[in-house]
Amino acid sequence: MNLVSIRIITADVEALIKFYEHITKATIKRFTPDFAELQTKTATLSIGSINTLQFFGGDSVAQAAKNRTAIIDFKVVDVEKEYNRLAPFLEPFIVQKPTIMPWGNNSLLFRDPDGNLVNLFTPITLKPNKKLAPTN
Repeated sequence: MNLVSIRIITADVEALIKFYEHITKATIKRFTPDFAELQTKTATLSIGSINTLQFFGGDSVAQAAKNRTAIIDFKVVDVEKEYNRLAPFLEPFIVQKPTIMPWGNNSLLFRDPDGNLVNLFTPITLKPNKKLAPTN
């Protein structure tokens, strides 16, 4: 089994397309007015409109802009450089400026226009930093 895609359900496909194109500097392929994909070397981020829910059993299957459990991770070469590039654009969306995490990543956390958490990260070490690890 291989994970190939994560799909965001949204009421505003156009807004998410513009947001993720700006963040990634990639072109998102739009298949229909209700479905688009950001394809990377390792995975795909799909954007589907609430209209697509009819194919999965109706509106009760998922709700747009209600996610508070998942983080969409993008590995980048230099998170500080990306933060400097994106800071003016991301200002209203930033949750955490670049921070070194206990597991060895420098991480920038923000929300997309629907409130989904997005993490840009750069690994800075192969081993977790025990000094930064939470204590029990």
